[in-house]
Parts: sequence; C-alpha cells; structure tokens
Amino acid sequence: MIDPREPKYQWGMRVRCLTDLVNDGSFPDAPEDAVLAAEGALGEIVQVGAHVESNTPVYMVEFEQKYVVGCLEEEIEPV
Repeated sequence: MIDPREPKYQWGMRVRCLTDLVNDGSFPDAPEDAVLAAEGALGEIVQVGAHVESNTPVYMVEFEQKYVVGCLEEEIEPV
C-alpha cells in the first residue's frame, strides 16, 4: 500500500477558491451542477484527508456560503 503524499496545507488555514466548485451530486439539497463555492470565495480548512487510490490530499473547506466542500490542492490557495 502506498502512503498518501504529505498535504501542502494544514487544518485551520484560510484559503481562497481558485475555480468555481460545482455540485457533482454529492449535495442533495443543491441542484446538480450548482456552484457551491465561486472562484474567489474564502473559506477555512476544517479537515485534511486523502484519496487513497490516487495518493492525493483532499481538503474539506468550509466556505462563506456554509457548504463544506472537498477540494484538491490545485483548487485552493492560502490567503
């Protein structure tokens, strides 16, 4: 088994969304393809995990709109 690579960002960091994050169907209270966090939205990392199969860190980010969205490193940046 391959260990996930070390995450670049840490829990508690403030971040900005670099692209529109849309509902992939995992948010039943929002229409599919609805924008959950628009480019430029600010949020805070509330959990850091990993997608084991792809060896990729995944960041759970709570955005201003109160959605908690799983993000990849290329979708967010620290502020």
